Formats: sequence, structure tokens, C-alpha cells
Amino acid sequence: MHLINPADSLERQNAKLIKIAESLMRRVEHDAAQSGAAYAQFERAALLEKQVRERTLELERTLDLLHESNAQLAHANEETEAARRNLADAIETVSEGFALFDGTDTLVMCNSRFCRDFRDTVRDLRPGLSFADYVDKVSRSRYLTLPDGESPDSWARQRMRRHQDRRVMFNVRHSQDRWLQVSEHRTANGGTVILQTDVTDIIRLERQERLKLKDKQTRMIRATLDHLDQGVCIFDEHARLVAWNQKFGTLIGLPARRLHLGASFDGLLGKLDHDFAFPRDADRAAFALWRSRDGAHGPINFEVTRGKGDVVLQMFGKGMPDGGFLFSCTDVTAEREAARKLTELNEILEQRVMERTLELEDALSAAERANASKTRFVAAASHDLLQPLSAAKLFVSSLSDRSHNEADRAVLAKTESALSSAEQIIDALLDISKLDSDRLSFDIRPVSLGEIFRPLRDEMGVLAARKGLRLSIVDSALTVETDPAYLRRVVQNLLANAIRYTETGRVVVGARRNGSSARIEVWDTGPGIAEEDQSTIFEEFKRLDTRASTNDGLGLGLAIVERACARLGHPLGLWSEPGRGSCFMVNVALAGTAAPARPAALGPARPAGLARAGLIVLLVENDPQLRRAISVLVESWGVNVLEAEDAASALQLLDDLDLTPDALLLDQQLGSGLTGTDLFTAITHRLGRLPCAIISADRAPQLRTLCKGLDIELLPKPLDRHRLGQFLNAAANAMTAS
Repeated sequence: MHLINPADSLERQNAKLIKIAESLMRRVEHDAAQSGAAYAQFERAALLEKQVRERTLELERTLDLLHESNAQLAHANEETEAARRNLADAIETVSEGFALFDGTDTLVMCNSRFCRDFRDTVRDLRPGLSFADYVDKVSRSRYLTLPDGESPDSWARQRMRRHQDRRVMFNVRHSQDRWLQVSEHRTANGGTVILQTDVTDIIRLERQERLKLKDKQTRMIRATLDHLDQGVCIFDEHARLVAWNQKFGTLIGLPARRLHLGASFDGLLGKLDHDFAFPRDADRAAFALWRSRDGAHGPINFEVTRGKGDVVLQMFGKGMPDGGFLFSCTDVTAEREAARKLTELNEILEQRVMERTLELEDALSAAERANASKTRFVAAASHDLLQPLSAAKLFVSSLSDRSHNEADRAVLAKTESALSSAEQIIDALLDISKLDSDRLSFDIRPVSLGEIFRPLRDEMGVLAARKGLRLSIVDSALTVETDPAYLRRVVQNLLANAIRYTETGRVVVGARRNGSSARIEVWDTGPGIAEEDQSTIFEEFKRLDTRASTNDGLGLGLAIVERACARLGHPLGLWSEPGRGSCFMVNVALAGTAAPARPAALGPARPAGLARAGLIVLLVENDPQLRRAISVLVESWGVNVLEAEDAASALQLLDDLDLTPDALLLDQQLGSGLTGTDLFTAITHRLGRLPCAIISADRAPQLRTLCKGLDIELLPKPLDRHRLGQFLNAAANAMTAS
């Protein structure tokens, strides 16, 4: 049992203790005579007083500490409140809207400028508001201008996705044409600071700058368009005119009042003069259809003529990314006129080239006939001269045997030598005439070079020994594909030529493998041949040595060598250095690798078999010179030609002769009357279908299509003799087959 209630205050407890002490003291004084128990109680009371006093002191110290703590806590609260007021005042002084959310996205505090422009949300902005509720309220504010096609819910979802980023900054538009820049910044404890900055002035300034730039660009575009040599117009996605230059109106002939901002494309197209001629694949309707296509317009390019073709305009159109399109027109009248004149000039030149070519063909044919006649004459004359020369040599030999006078025998020996020289000349001329003949054939077969070299060693060794020369012929085991008689003549002539022109030293003949061929080489230590003379030594009767008294060469040996190698297909080479000597080289294909030798072509190829076919061709050409040139050329191939200058005379000629030609050669432009294709149709109705070729300088695709439809040949001018020959050969084959 406690005498004092601990819950009482210290003053109350002290008052109770004093009363208890006084009561005890009075009891002791009045009852001192009583037993010692009273004294013991007194002692206890004294001890109790001491304890009370100590307890009182401790309580007083504790009370002092409590008062000091309360004072410090009050001071701290005052400082905290002052700091809060200072922070609130500082936030209020910020010119931007400010809000602080803690780590749980709960609003802690904000200033009065935060969401001030969204007045219908300000009353809900209190500490404890969640970030999601804040975004939802802003998204549904009537002061927020949402982007086109976006709802409040979609805007709120997009805003919450942005909130997940580390750094956030974007602009929102106010309904009163104001702009706020919203930015988020993360704090150290995971909170979020949101700043709302009014950037209306900046946005408007940027707009003004863009408008200025756009206006400047517009002026630059206008200046550029006005300086273009082309007419240019630009239409928007609604086909309304937005830009053009003066050149455009001038070229298409529209007055200035027709060209104005917003003019429709269809209206301008309808106002064009009707003397504008559009191409068939891009008429006015197709032009308008191209414009009406949805989406991007592909490029379109065509030409229109104005009046009677006096003005030619090239039109080009192309779509733009925004759905609009532009057109440009260029005056190409001068270019087209120049091209037309150039085409006419080209046709004239082609005609002249054709005439000149045919004249040259005629001259070449005459030269070939003369050369053939010369060859035949030389061959016949050589053959006829050899018989009396042989008889003369026999008579001289007979006289030499009968004569015993040394002087007479010397004269007869010189006579026989002269006759031998004449015989050699005739033999050489006969060889050359054979090599020039188209009828020459070779006996091509495998030949061992040893068979060629061994006889020459015995024959030419005597000539070399007479001049004191060393002759070395190196044996060879190579086998080649050639005509042995002509190859022996080639090597013999080269060897004789080397011995004839070498005064001292040696002559060497041998062969070495050169890939798939054998190269026969004839070396000498003669005077050599200067480089400028190396191409002339193969001409007939050409001799570089002026000492004719010491050399008995005829000047035909190398000519025969050159012709024989060319006809056999054996490449001929020469190396020579004046003062050191010469080397003639002949490459012959090894056996098993050579292609059969064929006669070398001595002139333009002729159509084969026409002379034997007896072909009759009707030629209709209104140009007399060209008609004659074609006739001469075709007749040189053995073809019979019926000539006519126009369709009427051609039909009359066929009626008069009452025959059917084997082929038709028809010029397309025959003057007034039927064209070449019309004449072909008329002849087909009368005589049936005949092989036909149209001759024309017209390069237009229409004529090519017409000939293809009629299934007839088209031979462009100037005529290609090979194509003409192919056509006649095909006609001859068709005649033979029928």
C-alpha cells in the first residue's frame, strides 16, 4: 500500500509527505512514553523523509530535462515550420508550375502556378493525389487541346508511358492557343518533380520565323521559276493551281487572267486552244484520267503540237509526295526541226552513199572481171609460150652438140641460159595466176617436214657451194597439215632468195615447235632489209638490190611466197636488221590441230548459186541512177532483172511479157500512185504470192509493222549487199524447191 500516489504531481506528493511528517511528529511528542516501537517508527519516518527528499531532487532534475527537451522540440518545430514556409514561398516565386510527387507517385506539394491554365483541375490538386489521377484529370480538362485523332484515354495512356522514361519533356497545347512545356525530373529518393513552362511566346516566335522563311523560300522559288526557260505550273492535292511562271502561260497560249491562284486543272485543260494536237496515246481524256488517279501520280511525258506543227511542246508531269503534281512544258520546235532536217540530210547522204557504193561495186566488179581476164590470159599465154620455149631449148641443145667451135658454143650456152630465164619467168607468172584464181584447190594432208627439207639440201647445196656459203638444213621430225607441193615451193623460194642475196657467211634452215604450230625459219647473213622496205619486197618484180649484173633474181619469188602462205593460211613473218641479216618465218599448224585450208577471199563475197538458178527479178525503183546501180550489182551475180520506174509501168510490163518473176524488189515510195506494199498486194492478186523485199529509207515503225503483217522482207537504204544476196538466195532456193 502506498501512502503517496505516483500519479500525483511533485507538489502534491511533497505536500502529502509534509503532512505525514507533521502527523508523525505530533504523535511522537504526545505519545513519547509509549513503547520503543514509536521510536522505531520515528526513525523510519526520518529515513523516509530522506528518501522523499532524494526522490524529490531526482524528480526536479527530470522535470528540468523534460522542460529543456520540450523547449528544444518546440524550437525544432518552429524551424521546420519556418523551412516549410520558406520552401513554399520559394516554390511560389518560381515562374513555372511546380509539383513534387514522392516515390509512391503521390502528390506532396505544388505551387499555385501548377495546372493554373487548366482551371477545372486546380481544385483537385491536394497533397495525397496519385499521379495517375492527376494525369486522368488533365486529360479530361476542357482546356487541353488534344492532337487530331486522339482521345482523352489514349492521351492519358501515352502520358503514363512517358512517365516511365528517365527524362521526359513534351509540349501540350492549351485551348486558348497557348503552349506548355512539361518536363519531369527524378529525385534521389525516387520521387518526381514536374515543371510546367509557358512556351507560348517561343512557339509563336518560331511560327513567325517559319512564316518568314517560308515567305523567303516562296520568293526564291518564284524567282527560280521566272528564270527557267521552261514553263512550269504546280497543283496541290485538290488539283488547284498554287504556283506557275509567266513562261508557262506564254507557251500554252493562256492569257494572264486565266492563270490565277486556285484555278482548277480541268478548267485550264478545257481552255486550251483546240489547235493543240495531242498524241494518240496521251490525248486530253487520258491526260485528265492521269490527273484523277488517287495516290502518287507516276511520271508522264509526251509532245503536243500547236497549229500546223509550227510549235512543238514537250510536256512532262510528275506527282509530289503531298498528293499534288507539277507540269513543265518545253519548246522543242527548234530541236525537232533540226532533227527533221538532219533526218532528211541523213537520207540524202545515205542515198549518195548507196549510189557511190553501187558505183564502186560496179567498178569493183569490172576490175574483178578484168583481173580474172588478166589471170586467164596470163595462164593461157604462159601455157602457150612454154611449148615454143621448150622447142627452142631443144634446138639450141641440138646445135650445141653439133658445133665444135668454142665461140659458137659459148653463144649457144648464153642463148640456152636466156631461154631458161624466160622459162622461169613464165613459170613464176603461171604460179601467181594459179594463186590468184578462185578455182585453185589444195591437197591438204599430214606432211613430215623432213620430206620437205631433205630434197632441198641436195638441190640448194650446189648453189650455196658456188658462192662459197655454208648451207645448214636442220632435220625436223615435226609433222604438219599442209599442201606439200606448195610448202616445198615456199621454202625453196625463201632459201633461193637467201642464197642469192648473201655474199658471205651462211644460210640456216630449221623448224621449231611454236605452241600448236611449227615455225619454219630461214636465216641468212645477207645485207638485211630496212624497216621501210619490208612491206614492199613481196610485190611483183620488186628488187631492192640494184646490182642486177651480179644477181639473177626475177623479183617474183617472194610474191609467190606471200600469196601461197595467204591461201594456205600459214602466217608469214620477217625479222631483218641492215648489216646483220634476215630471217623469214612461216607458221604451219601441226598435224591433228589444223583446220582444212580454204582459198583466201580475194574480193567481196558473192551469193552462191544464183548464176545457176536463172532467177528473174522484177525491180521497181523511181530513181533511175539507183535502179541502174542495183541492176548492175544483181546482174553481176547472174540474176536477170526486169526494170520499171513505177507501179503502173511494172504492171504493164508484166502484162506485156506475160511472165511471172521469181522475186520482187520494190521501192516503197514510187511517187504518185501505188506504194511498194500496195504494188505487192496488186501483183499477189494477179500472179499469186511471190518472194518480195521492200526497199525504203523510211525508219518509221509503221512501215516495219506493215511489212511484218504482209510477211515480206524490209531492206533499209542504203542497201546492204549481203542482205540483198541472202534474200535472192532464199528466193532461188524457194524456186528450186517448188
